[in-house]
Amino acid sequence: MQSTNPHLLALFQKRIDGDDALLELARLRFQQAGLGTEFYASSPEELEWLLRFRPNDTAPVTVHLPRDINLLEPRYSAWIIHYMTAFAGVVDGFILHDQAEILAPPCQAALARIDHALQNCQTGPMLFVEYAAGLAPTVFCELHEQLKDLPRVSACIDIGHVGIYYARQLYRQSHPGHDICALTPTAPELPGLIEYIQNTVEQVLGMVLTVVRRLAGLGKALHFHLHDGHPLSTFSPFGVADHLSFFSKIPIPFAFKDKRELATMFGPGGLEKIIAAVTALLDLDRLSFTLEIHPTKGRLPLGDAAYLFNHWRLKTNAEQMNYWLSVLVENHRLLSAILNRQGLKV
Repeated sequence: MQSTNPHLLALFQKRIDGDDALLELARLRFQQAGLGTEFYASSPEELEWLLRFRPNDTAPVTVHLPRDINLLEPRYSAWIIHYMTAFAGVVDGFILHDQAEILAPPCQAALARIDHALQNCQTGPMLFVEYAAGLAPTVFCELHEQLKDLPRVSACIDIGHVGIYYARQLYRQSHPGHDICALTPTAPELPGLIEYIQNTVEQVLGMVLTVVRRLAGLGKALHFHLHDGHPLSTFSPFGVADHLSFFSKIPIPFAFKDKRELATMFGPGGLEKIIAAVTALLDLDRLSFTLEIHPTKGRLPLGDAAYLFNHWRLKTNAEQMNYWLSVLVENHRLLSAILNRQGLKV
């Protein structure tokens, strides 16, 4: 695969039980699709091992750092510097979750130390601080505006997290003390709330676009976690309302506007508007996109990958993994088509 600008990646993990044949299957499907990988690797040793499954030597790589990193503790910034510089020239970017104290001087100082160290590595990666900890998106934007002079530290915009935050905020304004994400499609009160819920969901895209434009306006490299969501979604095995395919619909047990399913926050059209907003403000080579879609129920025959599982008696989990990978590839085709329509050949 030839590297593309912007880099197009997808979540590369074994989130289904089984041995390393599942990772070999992922490598095959990523290689066939021309996808880069976003690994979750808690240590340099784990990343070294995971890189064995990289689709090929030129496939883009990003790495999600452990969630328990606390920038208030100096040892963590030193550890991040060691980790990132060890893979200079191999990894394009590392992703770090934000934290509640992210605007505190010790956190800002830690990010400045990391930036200074990375500037000494000509081929070193970027550090992308991800919107994840439940901060107000305006606070997250303020953080990156304060960091605008750190060229190697920038933002990872998780559009699903931002969207769900705004859905909750909008719902609380008219339903104080109630969480829209506590509802499910089978909640008995849902028919009386459904119109308001969908009106709320339809407002989210515009608010996400405001965040995207504000951060893109800083002129720095940006990384995106791309996935859809809906406050009523129960698809995720991890209990979250997002990390869905852009082709998802939310089934409901009654008709609303003559349908028994609900549109998600974005859908293909919303994703196209997000991509158009950021590419209008930033050069394409300063952008990277990871499809961070979680597995859902489904099975797909292994086809040309059956040989990887000759040692398996039951192929259920392998077919579930193959189905998940097919969802990632389907969304990759959507993202590629959107970029192609904007004049970029990927």
